[in-house]
Amino acid sequence: MTEQKRLSPGDKAPAFTLPDSEGKSVSLSDYLGRSVVVYFYPAAGTPGCTKQACDFRDSIGDLATSGYDVVGISPDKPEKLAKFAEAEGLNFPLLSDVDRKVLAEWGAFGEKQNYGRTVMGVIRSTFLVDAEGKVAKAMYNVRATGHVAKLLRELPA
Repeated sequence: MTEQKRLSPGDKAPAFTLPDSEGKSVSLSDYLGRSVVVYFYPAAGTPGCTKQACDFRDSIGDLATSGYDVVGISPDKPEKLAKFAEAEGLNFPLLSDVDRKVLAEWGAFGEKQNYGRTVMGVIRSTFLVDAEGKVAKAMYNVRATGHVAKLLRELPA
């Protein structure tokens, strides 16, 4: 596989402004002064992505208590995100990166292994961004199941 861009702790988180499930623009800068979990997932409504989103939904209180907001980003169109959010009762913004530009800037789009084959696609990734807009933690190729529980255990006290 070819070398891909990866973010590391201490890097400035790449800025973005993307439409949410209702078509409203949401920017990373909206979260300055507060920590945020930014996670990238392949496709709304698929089993793994649904499990992961529901885990974030169910843990939103614990994350908020720890000082974190949550934002999910995928290449899905806002209309699909709206159906997904409504169907699953999601309580955090889902953003649409149809052209995959933000995914690529964060190192969450590129070559990955899928059933033993190398393919281009979304790399399931999660980032903790601190109140100053710097990457506090960068996790690539995370598992859909159990990831949020692991994240909660590893949050800085």
